[in-house]
Amino acid sequence: MSSSAEGAPAGARMPRRRHSVADFLVRLFKEHRLGAAAGLVVVGLIFVTLFAEQLAPYEFDRGRVQDRMQGPSAEHLLGTDHAGRDFLSRLIIGARLSLTVGLAATSINVLIALLIGGTTGFIGGRLDIVTQRLVDAWMSFPGLLLLLTIMSIAGRGVTQIIVVLGVAGGIPASRIVRGAVIGVKENAYFQAAQAIGTSTGGTLLRHVLPNIAAPVLIVYSINVGNVIISEASLSFLGFGLPANIPSWGGMLSREGRQYMEIAPRLALWPGICLTVTVYCLNMFGDAVRDLLDPRLRGQMGRFGVATRGSDRRGLRAPRPG
Repeated sequence: MSSSAEGAPAGARMPRRRHSVADFLVRLFKEHRLGAAAGLVVVGLIFVTLFAEQLAPYEFDRGRVQDRMQGPSAEHLLGTDHAGRDFLSRLIIGARLSLTVGLAATSINVLIALLIGGTTGFIGGRLDIVTQRLVDAWMSFPGLLLLLTIMSIAGRGVTQIIVVLGVAGGIPASRIVRGAVIGVKENAYFQAAQAIGTSTGGTLLRHVLPNIAAPVLIVYSINVGNVIISEASLSFLGFGLPANIPSWGGMLSREGRQYMEIAPRLALWPGICLTVTVYCLNMFGDAVRDLLDPRLRGQMGRFGVATRGSDRRGLRAPRPG
């Protein structure tokens, strides 16, 4: 019998360690109730995204002229737009589109941030200096102006906007990944792995990537809301998605702005959907950030870039168990 069990009373059972995911959920609902409520809304949005076609009561792109500009009724819960199309159906399809663009572009954000920030932070030296100066030059341009310029060249479309927003957000986000990698390199376990001759691939897989998982997850959770707002802004200005694809930003720009005086609901509902979605994503991201690493609290800016008051050496990743 092990020494840890010798002092235990007869018949007593050793407490089982709670699974990490279950422990995270329990802490989320106990310590961050607002973040937990926001997380439930996010889960609901994902459900709407997966089953948008089944949830939409009508086809989003078909309407009848005799039904145009009708108010809310039993047949059309949110009324119809200027073309007689069911407005609720268009909002549901717009939710699917906004969340799809947000998740896909943010995934590209994280991949580019890992590629640039992880590589330069791990190798260091002249490569790190040159790359960071290029990142500084990229960040010196106004974000919206840069996006408008690129979209005017790339053209309008779902693929184009996902790639453009993914690259535009991934380059600044590489800073937080670089800072996390530099923090890992200063730990004793990393130096010990280097001293015993662990291969580069083994060091990355065993010591670097697991210890920067928390900052990467935080970057992902926070950037989704930023990407959705950026897509809505581009669509509102006419540089985002084509007019035949319903998006919340496009609905605000077209029927919302044109018929705002005679039918304010056409602008009100897309605006509410955008506000609630981005707010819940940010609240859930803040809760995840505080639970995974409280030292990052208040130190994450737009696109996951460290803000004023953070450690100059970079945000340090937590030590393993």
